[in-house]
Parts: sequence; structure tokens; C-alpha cells
Amino acid sequence: MKEEHIRFPGTFRLETGEVLEDIEITYHTLGTLTAGSKVVWICHALTANSNAKDWWEGMVGDDRFFNGQDYFLVCANVPGSCYGTTGPLSVNPQTGKPYFGNFPHVTVRDMVAAHNKLREYLGIDRIYAVIGSSIGGFQAIEYAMSIPDRIEHLVLIATNCRVTPWGTAFNEAQRMSIFADKTYFDNVPEGGLEGMKAARATALLSYRSYDGYNQTQYEENDDVIFADKAASYERYQGKKLADRFNAYSYVIMTKAIDSHNAGRFRGGVDRALAALNVKTLLIGIDSDILFPTAELKFMHDRIPNSQYAELSSVFGHDGFLLESKQLSEIMQNFFDNTHSR
Repeated sequence: MKEEHIRFPGTFRLETGEVLEDIEITYHTLGTLTAGSKVVWICHALTANSNAKDWWEGMVGDDRFFNGQDYFLVCANVPGSCYGTTGPLSVNPQTGKPYFGNFPHVTVRDMVAAHNKLREYLGIDRIYAVIGSSIGGFQAIEYAMSIPDRIEHLVLIATNCRVTPWGTAFNEAQRMSIFADKTYFDNVPEGGLEGMKAARATALLSYRSYDGYNQTQYEENDDVIFADKAASYERYQGKKLADRFNAYSYVIMTKAIDSHNAGRFRGGVDRALAALNVKTLLIGIDSDILFPTAELKFMHDRIPNSQYAELSSVFGHDGFLLESKQLSEIMQNFFDNTHSR
């Protein structure tokens, strides 16, 4: 995918009333945009970047389901993240110094509003499909609700229409870990990294499943005194994230999750979902404890003419990253059986 950058001069007002000046967006594209292009907008999840080929390699690429020959692909990094779009390590024009912990909180709707500016800049009038998993699904449903007449298909994978207390509890537990690391308040790039490692370890418990851990982290040596394989895996994943992310963005991104409510100022989720006039596919994962299949079925029951499908996986929520063959078959069937307006 090709990386590009755009800066929008002026004030970008957030839902909270705070503002970002001269917002920058980093995005990736694949394929060539023409008048007849089937534009697919991919919304990334919590700590992913705008290079969907990098984190969704089973689905995106020249020889994958989403390729540059059949589609024109766009994936943009969200505000508050750390992969080129304005975020906590960006320089605050008002102070001449990085924001760090003073970066304003952004909502999912702020993310979508920023990306809609990018859509307009790119001259994209219609989007063939908006696709999102996890927090990417939050963005996707908001996108479809904000500009429904410009979107033909909506694909929501392992996500929901409103953050649950279960999800917020996981987020707060992670933020508590970061805030317990006093270096977070030093406002330096490496601030809070030890806390973020612990936060990531907590998050992993919601991303995988009982069977997934037991299959991949099983202690094969019956004579070991203290089991460590799963513990080592937790430490490894914490360090892996610390090598590529920062704690300030992690706080902003998890707080954005807590803003998610598709029914806010729309009369509640039931009314908002009933008004969604976009061809919608909802895909649940049978072992997902973060977004149980009941969440997807709830939306399916309320979105007119929607379709529901289910992935079978031992990998829990992360199944959307790993079960590419099943996903490709489900999406192919959906696109084949829905016709352009």
C-alpha cells in the first residue's frame, strides 16, 4: 500500500468542544482511483496503523480478497494514534511542544469526521464498502450513519453498536496500569511504557480465548515447577507493543472506545439501527469474549435487511485477524448476493 499524508489547515473541533489545529492525517491506498472504482474504506483497530496490508495480511494485498485490481482501498490512521496522524506526540501549535498527556480526548465520531474530510479531499463521492473490526467497527458504523447515501455496503466484524460496561472495565484496568507508572506524568516519549506493557497483558486476555491460550501456551514439560510459557507470552507481547506504540496514544485510544454509542443524539441504538439504510453484513466470532456473538445478533435484529454470519475460531476476538479463509468466503457470498443500487 502507498503511504500518503495530508494536512488540513485551520481548526478541527472535537465533540467535547476542544480543538485541534492544522490536523494531519496519514493514510494508505492500494489500486488506482477512477470514476468506476469500487472504493473500499478499511477502518483499523486499536493499535493498528493505516497500512492494512501490514496488519491484515491475510485479507489485503495483490493476491488477497481485497486487492488493488478489483478495488481501490483506503485506510487512514485515526487522530490520537501514533502513526502519522495528529496525536499526543505531535507538536501543539499553541505551545511549540508535544501534547503528551495534554492531548484532548477524541471520540469515535471525531475520528470519522476527520476521515470524512480525507474522503472529500480524495474526491470520493461513493464508497462501495466500509469495513471495520473491533474499534474499526465502531468507526465503520458511525461512517455509515453519518453519510448513509454515499455508502453501499457496511461490514461489521467482532464489534458492537455501543461500548459495554465489560469493555469499559477492560479499558479502565489498562489505564490504571499506565497511570500506576509514574513516568507517564513526565511527559516524555518513553513515559508510561512499563505501565503500557502491563495494560497490553490485560488486553490480551480479552483478545484471545480459554481454548486459544491452552492450545498455544500449553506447558509440555510435566516436570516444570512453575508454569511460565503463558507468562512469557504476556511479557513478550507487552514489550512488542512498547517497541511500536506510546502510552499517551494508548490512553487516548482506549478512552475513545468509551465514547462509542451509535444511539447518542439519535434517539437510542434501537432507533439509530432501524434507520440504517445500508446493506449490512455482521460477522461474529463464536469464541469472542470481548464482543460476544450476541452483540452482532442484536444489531442484525435491528438493522433492516442485514445479514449475519459467524466465524468459528479458537482464537477469540483475534479470529478476525487469523481466519482469512472463512472471512473471504463470507464476504464473497455477501457481495455476490447484494446488488448495486
